[in-house]
Amino acid sequence: MPQEQYTHHRSTMPSSEGPQVYKVGIYGWRKRCLYFFVLLLMILILVNLAMTIWILKVMNFTIDGMGNLRITEKGLKLEGDSEFLQPLYAKEIQSRPGSALYFKSARNVTVNILNDQTKALTQLITGPKAVEAYGKKFEVKTVSGKLLFSADDREVVVGAERLRVLGAEGTVFPKSIETPNVRADPFKELRLESPTRSLVMEAPKGVEINAEAGNIEATCRTELRLESKDGEIKLDAAKIKLPRLPHGSYTPTGTRQKVFEICVCANGRLFLSQAGTGSTCQINTSVCL
Repeated sequence: MPQEQYTHHRSTMPSSEGPQVYKVGIYGWRKRCLYFFVLLLMILILVNLAMTIWILKVMNFTIDGMGNLRITEKGLKLEGDSEFLQPLYAKEIQSRPGSALYFKSARNVTVNILNDQTKALTQLITGPKAVEAYGKKFEVKTVSGKLLFSADDREVVVGAERLRVLGAEGTVFPKSIETPNVRADPFKELRLESPTRSLVMEAPKGVEINAEAGNIEATCRTELRLESKDGEIKLDAAKIKLPRLPHGSYTPTGTRQKVFEICVCANGRLFLSQAGTGSTCQINTSVCL
């Protein structure tokens, strides 16, 4: 610092000595320390300014945003891949027009719908082993709004025109099933089976079994019963064959004929009896025992 000199003159009292000089300022090691601190402060300011400029350059700060993050009138626009280490709260998340939106996670992706009390109402969890959905009702609809699939506590509804089961073992229903039509694919066989219990088909207006280009087979181990309570059983075909009906005894004398008549016992059992000039059913009544 510049050295200031002040001269003090005593006018009231005469003095034989010359004028006295008083030195005001910082001298010695104090002056050197002050210069050192000023220089250090200037260096820190320059380093801070350089670091700020470097951060702005690296983070790509602009007037519109930072890096791939842009601030628009509708909200925030994020370009490229992003990683969120903490929960993300947003009203709407959408991708760019013509681009797909991907969610990636090392473990699972969970989507929660909360109410005003932050209680989860609907939850969707996609994990490495399964996709789980929790809610009161689950629906799948087409773009036009047609219901394809719906499930709740009471029922499961399939709204598609056709339900196809591609499993090799078919479909297992532990309880009853209601459907207006059961049909196999073209050139495929349709098989209804109950391995350990009974199979019952009921309909208030009738049950129709139709094979337009093939055969219908009904096989059982013990009894096959066709019962009509208030109507009749009609067999309408050009040929009706009963190859395993029991044969009644025939007369060994004379020529054996190949013409038989069908006889009915009192208990409903059918058997064949060799035809004669008259009815031979009474002769073979031992078959009915």
